[in-house]
Amino acid sequence: MEQNDPFLQAFRGFFSSALRWDDLDRLWLTLRSQADDQWYVYAVGEAPPTAPVSAQQFVTFTEEMDTLLRRDHDEDYCGIVYFDDPQQPSLVKIYDPHNLGSVCGSSSLPPPLPIRRPPGSGTTSTSRTSEMRSGSTPRRTSR
Repeated sequence: MEQNDPFLQAFRGFFSSALRWDDLDRLWLTLRSQADDQWYVYAVGEAPPTAPVSAQQFVTFTEEMDTLLRRDHDEDYCGIVYFDDPQQPSLVKIYDPHNLGSVCGSSSLPPPLPIRRPPGSGTTSTSRTSEMRSGSTPRRTSR
């Protein structure tokens, strides 16, 4: 990918963190309210997707990912899911709970699993996104 590639620029941009589990719950609600046929799910180490997943596949992915994160990231906080916009996320990064590296920074984090919706695609249900706004303020980071 070239440095000026829009995806790469977005991927390297600023993100909010689902620091607590209830932050993640609100993110899942928001994402599920935006479930359509515009989401790309990419697993690191696999070929980038050439087509988006269906709305049902996207909902199933969020449900299965939630189960995996809660089971395998056995902490009282989440902190390994990042998103670009709390009200209308279009890029989400999920770090592998089995391969987080050192908290002290002596080893680097492996790349996250990104899920992406192309800019300008779809609409958002205001009744669901308001649930995201009513929660705690997500932390901003450049992860």
